[in-house]
Amino acid sequence: MAFRCLALALLVLISRFSSCYLLPPPSSDGFIQCLTENIPSELIFTPGSANFTGVLVSTIRNSRFLPLANDTTTERLRRPICVVTVTDASHVQAAVRCGRATGVRLRVRSGGHDYEGLSYRSARPAEAFAVVDMAGLRAITLTTDGELYWAWVDSGATVGELYHAVGKGNAGLAFPAGVCPTLGVGGHFSGGGIGSMMRKYGLSVDNVVDAKVVDANGDLLGSRDAMGEDLFWAIRGGGGESFGVVVSWKVRLVKVPSTVTVLRISRTVAQGAVDAVTKWQRVAPTLPDGINMEVLVQGQQAVFQSLYLGTCHHILPTIVSRLPELNATAADCKEMTWLESTAFMNFGDTNTTALLDRSTGPNFFKNKSDYVRRGRAISKRVWLEIFTSWLAMNGSGQLILEPHGGFVGSVPAGATPYPHRSGVLYNIQYVASWSAGDDDDSSSAAMSWIDRLYDFMGQHVTKSPREAYVNFRDLDIGQNTVVNDVSTFHSGKVWGHKYFGSTNFRRLATVKRKVDPTDYFRNEQSIPPLLQSI
Repeated sequence: MAFRCLALALLVLISRFSSCYLLPPPSSDGFIQCLTENIPSELIFTPGSANFTGVLVSTIRNSRFLPLANDTTTERLRRPICVVTVTDASHVQAAVRCGRATGVRLRVRSGGHDYEGLSYRSARPAEAFAVVDMAGLRAITLTTDGELYWAWVDSGATVGELYHAVGKGNAGLAFPAGVCPTLGVGGHFSGGGIGSMMRKYGLSVDNVVDAKVVDANGDLLGSRDAMGEDLFWAIRGGGGESFGVVVSWKVRLVKVPSTVTVLRISRTVAQGAVDAVTKWQRVAPTLPDGINMEVLVQGQQAVFQSLYLGTCHHILPTIVSRLPELNATAADCKEMTWLESTAFMNFGDTNTTALLDRSTGPNFFKNKSDYVRRGRAISKRVWLEIFTSWLAMNGSGQLILEPHGGFVGSVPAGATPYPHRSGVLYNIQYVASWSAGDDDDSSSAAMSWIDRLYDFMGQHVTKSPREAYVNFRDLDIGQNTVVNDVSTFHSGKVWGHKYFGSTNFRRLATVKRKVDPTDYFRNEQSIPPLLQSI
């Protein structure tokens, strides 16, 4: 016991000074030995463990990356040397300190979605790394202070679990975050968190008021005051694991009425879908901020799905007046509680216990994203071509259009790292997908479709930079180059300006230099440190 205490004390000492020096050559054996001396062994899974593959793939939502389970040379070089299933912040601290002392880097996953899988794999055979799996850190605690309501939520919780806890705890409260319940809170928040109430209450990060972070030295910074405003700014939208490991978040809960309304209206091309989508672009961002109307475009059909914080008879006249192309009627409305709406928009029913299901079926997909700004709405001619040509192609997928405006557009671009604020009409998510039983031709057709559509759309969306949403991560828009064991700022600008804008990206890189100058927390699209000479 004395040796273990001495060893841990030595690691703490090393970690406090290691931010000034590069890592030692990686020692996988040394890292795992260090972990076993400081973390319960049943939380550590190495390739020699019987359950290693099961744990590694347990929260992989994109089946494109399931080959990591294969015992081939290439996949062994892309996958972690071990997975640490932490259940306490002290386990995260030990993992960081062991990693710093033995030259093993960490990637962190909260158990939700990760479009490029960078939280648990290397996109190219590279350096030794381990995965810190946060799925076991998922506590949610609701608190109140007079008329103010808060929740502390651990990074390993899902959005569905947060919604369920809040809605069951107080039916008059909610939290603005994404539509999909299997999103992991840690990743979702750290990228901004767009969702169906952002026009009323902003992004998830606009409602984050405090956090607890394990930094690159392995120290637990237990509050906003302890980490400082620069780091607190960076983790609220700066893109995942670049700065440390966010253990938990304190969020401001918002008030919702006892009855909300979900409207779902489908229109085919023959029923005027092209006219409706063309008009929607200008109308949706200017509707009352209590309504969010997204559009799912696939094949020859557009589905207009809305969440309104109120009753049908209050909002229906506005929709009829502003978007007569939809021919909306009361029959298109379904009234329910806010919590029920979070289930209904995903599952088609109001069974809220389904929000607690963290599992997903086999999904093979590739995503990209764009933004459309005021003054550059896409013409009817282009939408007609998208419907009748691009969405009729072999391998075609879908487009998801999410309106901005309202509160989310009123926040200054530099208030958080998420810069897509004033002047944004909507963002586009492109989704190509295929099934497990499909042949190689099907997957190739889907990937070709999304690449070619993205190229085509370049002339119709934002430019200089062509904006993108970091939570729809896309390695095709650029990857870091590592020089002298540090990711370069110059290579990061290629993708960083698209996600964050030039000003916010430079500020993020400045924070990175301050809190992690040797680039310990890194992946192919992590924030690089801005060196003094640049």
